Amino acid sequence: MLNALEVFTTVLVGVMVGVEFSVAFVINPILNALPEDSGQLGRAHGGRMLGAVMPVWYIGSLVLVAAWAIAGRHHSGAGLVVTAGALLILSVIMSILLLVPINNRGKTWTPDNRPADWKQQMNRWDRFHYVRVAVIIAAFTLLVAALA
Repeated sequence: MLNALEVFTTVLVGVMVGVEFSVAFVINPILNALPEDSGQLGRAHGGRMLGAVMPVWYIGSLVLVAAWAIAGRHHSGAGLVVTAGALLILSVIMSILLLVPINNRGKTWTPDNRPADWKQQMNRWDRFHYVRVAVIIAAFTLLVAALA
């Protein structure tokens, strides 16, 4: 049972990392290169769509890592799992304090109501997101190492 939990948790976190990596290094650069208002509209739509899904994914991943840490506390790699959990907690805190407030504003913007500094706000979100991606990659790496 523990092995199934380990694999399922690692895959779930890995897919989350892939989605967030893709947002940072594929989707947002594509949206930023679109003409006129298309990029801003795309980011607003993405903010609404992913803003609804990602909280469940982050919290679900954290719950699974906690279950793994508890169930596997006497196995080798338990320290790696606990550290990965701490990094996921950090990513959730970063999300709530830094990224979600910007996303909540950005997902309501249209070309008619966006603020003059909307690009600067999106650039700020991107910078925070790069750090969050690094944090969740580190957590994922620790989970993979704990499987060994």
